Amino acid sequence: MDKKRTLTNAILEISKSFKVLLVTGARQVGKTTLLKNTSTPERKYVTLDNPSFLIQAKTDPQGFLEEYSPPVCIDEIQYAPELFSYIKMIVDSSNKYGRIWLTGSQSFNMMQGVTESLAGRVAILNMFGFSLYELQDKPSLQKPFLPKKDRERILDYKNSKETFKIIWQGSFPDVINKNERDRIIFYDSYIQTYIERDVRQIINISNEISFLTFLKVLAARTGQELNLTDISKSVGIAVNTAKNWLSVLQTSGLVYLLQPYFQNTTKRLTKTAKMYFMDTGLAAYLAGWTTPEALERGIAAGSFFETFVVSEIIKSYKHNAVSADLYYYRDSDKNEIDLLIYKDGYFYPIEIKKTATPTLDDTKVFKTFSKIEHVKHGNLICLTPTQQPLFTNATAISIWDI
Repeated sequence: MDKKRTLTNAILEISKSFKVLLVTGARQVGKTTLLKNTSTPERKYVTLDNPSFLIQAKTDPQGFLEEYSPPVCIDEIQYAPELFSYIKMIVDSSNKYGRIWLTGSQSFNMMQGVTESLAGRVAILNMFGFSLYELQDKPSLQKPFLPKKDRERILDYKNSKETFKIIWQGSFPDVINKNERDRIIFYDSYIQTYIERDVRQIINISNEISFLTFLKVLAARTGQELNLTDISKSVGIAVNTAKNWLSVLQTSGLVYLLQPYFQNTTKRLTKTAKMYFMDTGLAAYLAGWTTPEALERGIAAGSFFETFVVSEIIKSYKHNAVSADLYYYRDSDKNEIDLLIYKDGYFYPIEIKKTATPTLDDTKVFKTFSKIEHVKHGNLICLTPTQQPLFTNATAISIWDI
């Protein structure tokens, strides 16, 4: 599905001040389509997914870049890190900006090449699947999310059933509006390609079945605190193996680890990260939720709703090329806040609940947290059709208000 993306404006602006632009993200999130749609006709395009181009890039990187000279877009750059030192020589010999665009999945070799060869010359942008704004053809209206007392609703409201259909379907461009059979085929192929092309480039997996089981166990625990000891026992692998495999998923952009808020002088706070899949459709497929109705009624509905909200907030920042300082809060008294956004010396608390009838109790922890940090207005993000004030510093809003 070819839709306009929020990241387009950032690409055009950043290309005016950086010589190299790198768009990273998981396979199939739309990186290539985005850059093709943003390019001018004079920009060449070459993909290293093509074996003949890849061989040329690896064996004769200088000749490759002479043939595909700037302005150029090189797709899947992670397959040929040999190019980075030659790209450095090209951009250092010119004062022109935005002449080399790259795409790639975040592999260790690629990022090492970027940091060693292109430091100070490259802008790195992260891309994920469609956001709600992009799905509703309103990409330019999406701004980095911050809780407010009164929010203008820009998105078209959807009820719980419609919302969970979107959560279940997923945000990959090639899966939008697919029927159930084609959705299964897409995710089957996606996982197989991911293991064969991306994972094996980073680590040697001797047992694909164990890795797939690991993916399924993680998916079933999206939106929860990460317990690698428990997960490794469930899969039958060593804890260090689980750590390595999780690192691959992070590097690939498939999962996000939300770190806990921690203040050095406070010893009562947990140090365990929470894990979120960045695509709820992929997580639902791996966890075995076969219909949106089953997911909405199931025991994991709250965790998937929370995952969806967190991923949308992350997209609101990353798709605007803005960094986000995000945490969650939990202390030994089991006071919890699902998400904290830190900006300019203040924390903005966010609670996330799958409910259409929010109450004051849902945000009472905001007051507890305000005793130890500077806190601004907070939001409870839920399924309420209308915004509702809960107390002076908290308002309940819909997922469709973010």
